[in-house]
Amino acid sequence: MTAHPKHVLIVGAGFAGVKTALDLCDDERFKVTLVSDRPTFRYYPTLYHTATGGSDRQSHIPLTTIFKDHHVEVVIASAKKIDRNKKILTTADGQKISYDVIVLALGVVTNYFGIKGLKEYSFGIKSTEDATELKHHLHEQLISQHQPDLNYIVVGGGPTGIELSSSLRPYLKRIMANHGIRHRAIHVDLIEAAPRLLPLMPKKMSRVVSRRLRRLGVKLYLGQAVQGETADSLMVSGKPITSHTVVWTAGVTNHPFFSANGFDITAKGKVLTDQYLQASQDVFVLGDNAYTKYSGLAQTAVTDAKYLAKQLKRQADGKVMRDYKPKRPIYVIPVGPNFAAVLWGKVELYGWLGWVLREVADFVAFHDIEKLLPASKQWLSEFDEQDDCPECAKAGAS
Repeated sequence: MTAHPKHVLIVGAGFAGVKTALDLCDDERFKVTLVSDRPTFRYYPTLYHTATGGSDRQSHIPLTTIFKDHHVEVVIASAKKIDRNKKILTTADGQKISYDVIVLALGVVTNYFGIKGLKEYSFGIKSTEDATELKHHLHEQLISQHQPDLNYIVVGGGPTGIELSSSLRPYLKRIMANHGIRHRAIHVDLIEAAPRLLPLMPKKMSRVVSRRLRRLGVKLYLGQAVQGETADSLMVSGKPITSHTVVWTAGVTNHPFFSANGFDITAKGKVLTDQYLQASQDVFVLGDNAYTKYSGLAQTAVTDAKYLAKQLKRQADGKVMRDYKPKRPIYVIPVGPNFAAVLWGKVELYGWLGWVLREVADFVAFHDIEKLLPASKQWLSEFDEQDDCPECAKAGAS
């Protein structure tokens, strides 16, 4: 046993933090502590499914389950302050945790861009709690009013907005059928400020996804800016759209921990790092927080984690760390049942084959943080339905 293992303190329980911990924790040269403000790992790509009647088991995993057979100390607390000279992290509840190396992977927070009323009246989909709150609202609104909302509005033409808007109508129809509510038209609107959906993707992908959404009954508002929200409507490019159901997916910003602690922030709001993903000596920044190519995707967070764990082991072997090289991700975006759009390098795929690739990608993602059997169970939970309402549960079982 190593007499004085290097203490690696990891802050954040997303893909980057959890994967780094898993890759280091069973090496006796390292002592691993993970600090998280929540006791679960969130799988963001399936939160839209949880919000539309899917099981919440697929979108989160308890940290105790992930690290059950591994040497990781988990501390549930919020990071507040870092002293880089003394190598001490202070949490919001006053704990002081010393470290030899710190890995910061705190993720991002919702950005409302200062638009009045959004924070108070819109729903989000950044957590299991957000998804569950939205699901309960969709259900209760239908049951109490005995008719759909005038408009269900999703703001943001990126992957999350597309995935959610394409799933809303089938879920709402299911609730109505379960409760014997007379069929009425369901209006789902998707609003995007850019001239097209998926503005960073190839134009063909935007066209195919737009056409697919329209076929699913989603009305697109492209090149339209959200200006404010009240309890009864959303103001879009000077015109109000009546709705009590607005879901904001259009913006995120870096975790405030970094600006509060004097990190170098780029114009795009990301933390500036060197060729080793290092913001300063022994302070590494991974995943969504770092200013790297392809930052913001789960695949990139896993790539960052694998890279850093390998380099810290090289360092422990007395070898020189190698430069970080970003890996181009595969983009897979579900658009309703059994259909997904895929961008794999220069190759574009659409339809059922794309959906199969998305299922494979989900399984690989779960297997990155779990052994084969629990990863398989986690993946299979996608096909489970979950509603607290006895009528819906009864209908699902029949």
